[in-house]
Amino acid sequence: MQNTLIALLGSGEYMPVMNEVDRHLLDSSPAVGRRPAKVACLPTAAGLEGEESWGRWNRLGVDHFKNLGADVVGLPVIDTVSANDPANAVILEQSDLVYFSGGNPHYLFETLHGSLVWQAAGKAFASGAVYAGCSAGAMILGEHMPEFRSMSLRKKHGFGWLRGAVILPHFDQLARWRGIATPMIQVGLGEGDYALGIDEDTALVGQVGKIWQVMGRQMVYVITRKEVKTFRAGDVVTLPVT
Repeated sequence: MQNTLIALLGSGEYMPVMNEVDRHLLDSSPAVGRRPAKVACLPTAAGLEGEESWGRWNRLGVDHFKNLGADVVGLPVIDTVSANDPANAVILEQSDLVYFSGGNPHYLFETLHGSLVWQAAGKAFASGAVYAGCSAGAMILGEHMPEFRSMSLRKKHGFGWLRGAVILPHFDQLARWRGIATPMIQVGLGEGDYALGIDEDTALVGQVGKIWQVMGRQMVYVITRKEVKTFRAGDVVTLPVT
């Protein structure tokens, strides 16, 4: 999705701390200047956690984007059945902003992969819709996703929008262990690969093959086998090309 505007969030979906980011996404959508943007919030990554959890994410998303003036729906895509529901696919294809909240990245990828809703989302992106993904929703766009139980960065494949990338949200949670964790991450990277560490309440916004910008209150880290580059809010980031 070369021309799709993408927001990768370390955490903070649907919270006031992300208002600036989400207003920017809405203003960058195909609807700007014509009508309220159509936003679809998908709690798919929380599908294994039960309705109390994924229902809460949908309510938060709807309330958040209504307050920003959007035409928003919380779409209950929480398993392979709902991911292949034609009614859900129609809504996604007509969306201006598709937003995936956090949860289990592997479940999210497996539920979406090959599904009607993911195909419909692809059509929306081809028409200019914006992609926003928080935590798990960000991780699935990497070429690989980490398998933390085995401490491997290359255990599972993602959708590969960011070639060579492993996306690591909540990165500030590693702060106490950064001296140990960063070298382990570097050792786990393949030649030409990189890790993208995104702190909580922080977003990296941009397009594949173009420049990106850090937004939010903390930091973004681009980690290769040889170096670690650190970026603050307002900084422009050029991601490695692999």
